[in-house]
Amino acid sequence: MADRQQPIKTLFLVISDMHGLKKLARDTLNHSVDVVILCGDLSTDSEFEEYKASISFLRTINAPLKIAIAGNHDFTMDIATFRRKVAYVKPPLNPSLVQQVYGYGGEARNLFDRQAGNTFLNEGTHEFQLGNSAILRVYAGPYTPSQVDWGFQYHTGQGHDLIRTQLPSEI
Repeated sequence: MADRQQPIKTLFLVISDMHGLKKLARDTLNHSVDVVILCGDLSTDSEFEEYKASISFLRTINAPLKIAIAGNHDFTMDIATFRRKVAYVKPPLNPSLVQQVYGYGGEARNLFDRQAGNTFLNEGTHEFQLGNSAILRVYAGPYTPSQVDWGFQYHTGQGHDLIRTQLPSEI
């Protein structure tokens, strides 16, 4: 039987529903953590400025790795849903106004800078080597069942095929 490595202490800060807020409680920023996970709703209305505010806030947190997973309010990151929403609006929207307010489809993803430790996760399994030598494996799944047409949603009666990646058996 193979020897298991000793556990490595790893501190996480898990946040959800930023909705473009520019700050949280002051004491949030006074602590150092290994990983920040923003799990859904970086924005309220999927506006480009809301993404900028949430990502700007993430940069202020003392952590070498900050990862974000989209939520239903982040519908511009769900490119197919965003295109469908824009196409069905009557009267048609002015494309330059859409570009100005929302950016082009998925543009907010480009605000993340992996080199600076800010990473947007697409659906699937991701692995990170942390500074404390720990390996973090995380499944990002932004999709949720719903009857309404927001981002990253599927009809409750239809289900969703999760992207599955085999993980080592020791996990």
